[in-house]
Amino acid sequence: MNDQIHSDGSDHEHGALGDAEYAEFMELAAQEGFDPEEVEGAIGAAGHGPLPVLAVVGRPNVGKSTLVNRIIGRREAVVQDKPGVTRDRVSYEAEWAGRRFKVVDTGGWEQDVLGLDASVAAQAEYAISTADAVVFVVDATVGATDTDEAVVRLLRKAKKPVVLCANKVDGQSGEADATALWSLGLGEPHPVSSLHGRGTGDMLDAVLEALPEAPAQTFGTALGGPRRIALIGRPNVGKSSLLNKVANEDRVVVNELAGTTRDPVDELIELGGVTWKFIDTAGIRRKVHLQEGADYYASLRTAAAVEKAEVAVILIDSSESISVQDQRIVTMAVEAGRAVVLAFNKWDTLDEERRYYLEREIDTELAQVAWAPRVNVSAVTGRHMEKLVPAIETAIEGWETRVPTGRLNAFLGEIVASHPHPVRGGKQPRILFGTQAGTKPPRFVLFASGFLEHGYRRFVERRLREEFGFEGTPIHISVRVREKRSRKK
Repeated sequence: MNDQIHSDGSDHEHGALGDAEYAEFMELAAQEGFDPEEVEGAIGAAGHGPLPVLAVVGRPNVGKSTLVNRIIGRREAVVQDKPGVTRDRVSYEAEWAGRRFKVVDTGGWEQDVLGLDASVAAQAEYAISTADAVVFVVDATVGATDTDEAVVRLLRKAKKPVVLCANKVDGQSGEADATALWSLGLGEPHPVSSLHGRGTGDMLDAVLEALPEAPAQTFGTALGGPRRIALIGRPNVGKSSLLNKVANEDRVVVNELAGTTRDPVDELIELGGVTWKFIDTAGIRRKVHLQEGADYYASLRTAAAVEKAEVAVILIDSSESISVQDQRIVTMAVEAGRAVVLAFNKWDTLDEERRYYLEREIDTELAQVAWAPRVNVSAVTGRHMEKLVPAIETAIEGWETRVPTGRLNAFLGEIVASHPHPVRGGKQPRILFGTQAGTKPPRFVLFASGFLEHGYRRFVERRLREEFGFEGTPIHISVRVREKRSRKK
């Protein structure tokens, strides 16, 4: 709870560290030869609350993914010289002029979902509604099209800050093409070549002016308000039945036909003397671009509901094999940084053979969330429903747990002594010290003498869980490597 975001949207300048702990930590960093500004930046990066969000929107093949790669400084977004390569929204962290923000690369709008207007509205409204500012990418060599005009109407309606990017301006000859985009009425077009990097710096300066420092945290209605629990899963796994059983009344429509729920349904339910806000969401089918009509919009709204929740209760139909879609839903909740509870529904229908194979599937298919509390329930009969709330409380406790820096460093010292990093290329990197800079979910920053391999980071995470719990929550670990030993005083 130390990193609670204040009502004005700013969080503690030292992440989750108090002033005394911060001063002690900085002294330790100086002794190990780290630059104070580098350490402050690492703590700020790891201890941040929600980052401001920049959505990159536009028609297919105008260069959105190329621009995103240019902004984040590496080739992450898939780029191909044909429209429609980016399908689902993908987010990345970026930094410019010392400011950090999240970039969301959106798919270009296709005409085969429910006609042009509907598909533009679905993708653009979701991306724009969850963003703090928007980069609208237009192909300067083509000029403003009818689709671009449709997006402009949405942007005006959303009243979000917009930076207009006139892309594919590779030289002086293209400047006139960019100037023509003043006609869109969105202000100055920034001539950019996302492929070659031309003009992107000036555009990013404009982006920083449009972005807020950090949006306010929205968990609960106020400090001490109801905790928000999102029920998510594939269609027809029993989310609405579970909500009705928890509430002891028929709050939401239940039907054997999959897909009855379209919009997220918020319900305040009192359990064990505590009021919870349960959010029943639409079932998430295959990838968004393979869906049609109402299912398409339902998936977008479900993703938004997960972002606003604190705990994701993921329902899995235990009578069926764990599917790739189940794994995608788990990944979505983890990447959103939410506490996770796995609820295996229809447990009362299983025979001994199915239970045996289900346990094997859980070990292999859901190994990445072995830390999540698990409950075996039946939404129809109410079997083991009393175990759901304790599992949620356990997950929230892990999600909010913070380890004091002194205790963490004593633990890290034991790890380095008993299980040193393997020698690679004649060198043996080691963890020098670290701190937990944030919670919700727990975020650690480790300072090391060299690069720590991914397998060793997983080992450190596993040991952190064994020592301090963190049940039901993802853990973020970032590593800063000491560049120059000569800085040591």
